[in-house]
Amino acid sequence: MNPSVTIVGAGLAGCEAAWQCAIRGAKVTLYEMKPLKRSPAHKSDLFCELVCSNSLRAEGLQNAIGLLKEELLRMGSLVMECAVKTRVPAGGALAVDREAFAAAVTEKIRNHPNITVVEKEIDTLDFDEPAVIAAGPLASDPLAEEIVKTFGEGLSFFDAAAPIVTAESVDMSKAYLASRYDKGTPDYINCPMNAEEYDAFYNALTEAETAHLHGFENNKVFEGCMPVEVMASRGYETLLFGPLKPVGLRNPHTGELPKAVVQLRKDNAASSLYNMVGFQTHLTWPEQRRVFRMIPGLEQAEFIRYGVMHRNTFLNSPNLLTSTYRVRNRDNLYFAGQITGVEGYIESASSGFVAGLNAVTGDKICFPPETAIGSLAHYVSNPDATDFQPMNVNFGLLPPPEGRVKKKERKEYLATRALNTLESFCKERQLPYTVPPTEE
Repeated sequence: MNPSVTIVGAGLAGCEAAWQCAIRGAKVTLYEMKPLKRSPAHKSDLFCELVCSNSLRAEGLQNAIGLLKEELLRMGSLVMECAVKTRVPAGGALAVDREAFAAAVTEKIRNHPNITVVEKEIDTLDFDEPAVIAAGPLASDPLAEEIVKTFGEGLSFFDAAAPIVTAESVDMSKAYLASRYDKGTPDYINCPMNAEEYDAFYNALTEAETAHLHGFENNKVFEGCMPVEVMASRGYETLLFGPLKPVGLRNPHTGELPKAVVQLRKDNAASSLYNMVGFQTHLTWPEQRRVFRMIPGLEQAEFIRYGVMHRNTFLNSPNLLTSTYRVRNRDNLYFAGQITGVEGYIESASSGFVAGLNAVTGDKICFPPETAIGSLAHYVSNPDATDFQPMNVNFGLLPPPEGRVKKKERKEYLATRALNTLESFCKERQLPYTVPPTEE
């Protein structure tokens, strides 16, 4: 094993990479530019700050993201350990108290004897020891310039964060608590609209003024984190089949199924803050206040954070990286996180897990594509990729079933195969693998 490893960036990927190196005996130097400098999207000095949603998305093996979380849990992921400890109710999803989550990860990292945190901005890719660049999709300009200079022109797209409102400012005589199809506990505040209210909201949303995007190269928007006004511009019914889908959310005040429903999800354990699900936006702040207060129940909403836009940059990874997230022509240089083209909090942690593990073991751990962890690594490193774009984990990334499998049994088959494959893989390579105890 390598005696020392450098990690750049203390986000989800960087902290996961640092932890996997440290628990294997490596001396880790973790560079983080906060609090000396922050990106446009960051507000806190804590590590692993969640700048968009506080949801880590669906749980359960019927979802690829649920499978990825399960794989990471079984292999000892720091991010997943802290997420489970700081979770807040969110129906069938895993959501966290964002401040408590960041604080938990920060405490673990700062208190590990093998990790030295250096508060410094990095502008080089040249290190004497193995290094993982996990600077995030908002890498500082000097480092981003060095990456572009070294590897060629980078790509970019826009990402957006949703507004957060105080729970006490929501009018519960109009809104109601429920989870879709009554799945799990009623953890979401639901703001129903009838046809007339939706028409007025839709027209206002599509005509609202958007903020001028200073310093952005183009208007490429990642499909998985699309601003609500961009989604609305694609057609009157687009929102009704997206974040405003009313199915499974009958209004208990009237007994009727609304035309549209805006859902609010808990953003902290105290249940005092809620974020507007699917309402990433780059409307101006006055327009957000005007248009979003047209939603029934939010007429007097107190916004403690408005939606914001920020730049996400990513590498042309298929031409650059191997399936261990190592740069093809550099023995000791790795990238991890959204800058590689994985999209999502847990996906970023997964890439950090793999990159850190390989940085400390000499680039020997290539996860099978039959696993969720491996499928992401193989996606970003596929040299045959065309028009490469950021990707969330999904079952389509995994190899298809061997032989015939009924459609309704396909996801269960792929998940079971993934976990069995991962268990065998870990035993062969003497990697830790533990089945978490079932919650009572």
